[in-house]
Amino acid sequence: MILIKNGTIVSPRGSRKADLLIEGEKIKRIDERIDPSEGCRVVDASGKLVFPGFIDAHTHFDLHVAGTVTVDDFASGTKAEAAGGTTTIVDFATAYPGETLNEGLDNWFEKAKAGCSCDYGFHQTITEWNDTVSGQIPEMIERGASTFKIYMTYDTQIDDAAILKVLQRLKECGTTTGCHCENSGMIDALREEYAADSVKRRAVSSHYLTRPAAAEAEAIGRYCHLAQVADEPVIDVHLTCEEGLEEIRAARRRGQKVYAETCPQYLVMDDSLYEREPFEEASRYVCAPPLRKKSDQEALWNAIRDGEIQTVSTDHCSFTLKQKALGREDFRKIPGGMPGAQTRGEVLFSEGVAKGRISLEKMCEVLSENPARLYGMFPKKGILEAGSDADIVILDPSKSHTVSAKTHLSRCDYAPLEGMVLNGTIDEVYLRGTLVARDGQVVCENQGQYVRRGLPEYF
Repeated sequence: MILIKNGTIVSPRGSRKADLLIEGEKIKRIDERIDPSEGCRVVDASGKLVFPGFIDAHTHFDLHVAGTVTVDDFASGTKAEAAGGTTTIVDFATAYPGETLNEGLDNWFEKAKAGCSCDYGFHQTITEWNDTVSGQIPEMIERGASTFKIYMTYDTQIDDAAILKVLQRLKECGTTTGCHCENSGMIDALREEYAADSVKRRAVSSHYLTRPAAAEAEAIGRYCHLAQVADEPVIDVHLTCEEGLEEIRAARRRGQKVYAETCPQYLVMDDSLYEREPFEEASRYVCAPPLRKKSDQEALWNAIRDGEIQTVSTDHCSFTLKQKALGREDFRKIPGGMPGAQTRGEVLFSEGVAKGRISLEKMCEVLSENPARLYGMFPKKGILEAGSDADIVILDPSKSHTVSAKTHLSRCDYAPLEGMVLNGTIDEVYLRGTLVARDGQVVCENQGQYVRRGLPEYF
């Protein structure tokens, strides 16, 4: 048994000083005072915060995209996640056109055999719609890939008619889908225009100028209206801007259930980074949707504080600078995505809690409990209570450190937040009762297990 003493137990409903006892893989007891029994290992958490393990419901490990493969597979990616306080990830199993959903999911189970240092699950991505795909939806739910993903852009996109049919079918099955919302036609037209100019074609800044906030907001509005017709709760993933948030607000005023996710990069970075020189400096920040204005950052922080954004995930999709250089002559060929697995929790604490933008309780809600509920893992995951998995993060609010790629476990050769001082450091991370990470290093790897998720809990 392990006894964590004298820490502050954090939950969305309040924080209190208490002791927490772990027996095996579960939390056995939480009380104001628990005396250690013989053979019990005691961890002194005086002055520290004790969170439920964080859940990252948006990762891309070992993903073939843009003519290359993300540098982080499940082995390296989940090590970075565990070191950063994440005890469960949900990646995207993709059934490419011509594949059945079962084939797509099987492929991602194979990828996960590289080893996982935190627990893992899968959303199932739908890239085409037909009777076979429709018929396999219940099979995906039975296999634990109980939520889905669709795209309104990229070569994996489906059209509005298919989106409506997907939403209608998922309503029948009691589940939901996240959506990458960007107006593909608008983006394609702008990219063609910019690529026709030799200077603009080589400019990294053309990436964000051809993916304006209007493209995201229009797609969010269209997605929400399709969901209105289907009478289906939906999720907008990686929300970046106030303009998109206004579309979600409008849908909620109509009585719809629309859940929103954002990511740390949209909270602490802005589009001025795309104007940097040389190419190697600017290209590292290319992701989609792109970084927005500083005013959008504050709008997103306020939306988290006010409960308008329910989850904060990473969208960890990492490429080396050499891979980014594939687009040196054409901005359209820069692989889109950034690493962020190891810094998410500390960024939320340092830039959110420590700066008074959000409360401890809200941080716990968006990193742990809400994703557990929305993605069918609650109360096994996402909460500190007797009977739940002993997934635990101990954070020391008195320590600070400087972000550096040299200390990160991702295989990516840069850190987007390089040199940033974060106030608050994750000391220890427990996965189902086992200490897996300490001081930014994984001390017990490959302990992750597949999480067979249930249906979403709407709230």
